[in-house]
Amino acid sequence: MELCELYSRINLQTEMVQRLKQVGERIDWRQIEPYLKQLTDMRTAARAYKCLKELLREDTDHVKMLYCQLECARRVFDKYQEKQIAETVYTDTMKCFPRFLKECKKKNGRLFFDRGWWTYRQVSMNIFRIGELEYQFAEQDGEHVIGIHIPSDADLSEEAVAASLRHAELFFQTYYGSYEFKKYTCHSWLMSPVLKSMLPEGSHIRSFQDRFDIIREDKKDKEYIEWLFQVPADTDHQNLPAGTSLQKKVKELLLDGGSVGCAYGILKKCLPL
Repeated sequence: MELCELYSRINLQTEMVQRLKQVGERIDWRQIEPYLKQLTDMRTAARAYKCLKELLREDTDHVKMLYCQLECARRVFDKYQEKQIAETVYTDTMKCFPRFLKECKKKNGRLFFDRGWWTYRQVSMNIFRIGELEYQFAEQDGEHVIGIHIPSDADLSEEAVAASLRHAELFFQTYYGSYEFKKYTCHSWLMSPVLKSMLPEGSHIRSFQDRFDIIREDKKDKEYIEWLFQVPADTDHQNLPAGTSLQKKVKELLLDGGSVGCAYGILKKCLPL
């Protein structure tokens, strides 16, 4: 697969494609090549990302980092093919890049890459998007788990979530049968019990929460401000948008000195997928 094909496959923003082409013409392959190979291996990806970030420290809008990670995404396509993983899983997983760019532009008013610290997981086959949800090889409290992540564009209806969970169960049995785990976990602001009183019966967020046993909360976490309001986390609460009923209720809570925070839960085994 060529890079241009990858860009087209994931619907990468045209503006960014043009900037990436310019970067690609000037990139020093001798310097970055050792780190690219390591970035495609989940065992070495985190360290390789840190080294590459240091190497590319003079990187306007982190476009060089984006180029490197997309080059890794291009290369890892062959690994998907070798394992006979469906191309839809590959494409849906790598669509995290245009999604994050879109979120960044909405939050900051301009297009740049601010999620390199996260996306090395996708290009190292540590995270897969299967249907509406993402699934990550992770460790929690000393044991192997599959961590569930909720993309910003996910359909959280009961049917869509159930389908994703069923397909994920089959996916890990088929392609990673040697990975021993007993739990699916989720750590997110959308798991916060504070939201329950703000959401109506039949809410998709509430039905998603009900699939989990909530183990612990962190009311000090502020990431929900970025995710819910699509603004920087330090935005004055008075200036937060209130275009949806949930935004309005959370804004009122914040102005009253409250917080949503986040929570960690374990998927209930008794519920059918």
